[in-house]
Amino acid sequence: MAADLNEKVKRYERLLKEALEKAEYSSIKQSHMYKIAEDHKNMASSYYNDGLHFVEIDDPVNALVCFSYGHAWLDAGARLGLFDVDDDVLFTI
Repeated sequence: MAADLNEKVKRYERLLKEALEKAEYSSIKQSHMYKIAEDHKNMASSYYNDGLHFVEIDDPVNALVCFSYGHAWLDAGARLGLFDVDDDVLFTI
């Protein structure tokens, strides 16, 4: 059975939103790694907002791509130790 694209878009939107809320910086604010963590979170947030735009214009394929890419930025940051996360459903830790 084929995946329901609209359901998947809604699910990935929710997952990225939750991950953005849970991704807390783990580095000292003045450190170089903090800046990298900010970059990762800003990229994820930008992809989230782009995804919302694509939902609004009824382009679910590009919305799904944006939500997926945004989550990948956060997941990579979690694996690098940029974010202090303990949720192994939202993040690959």
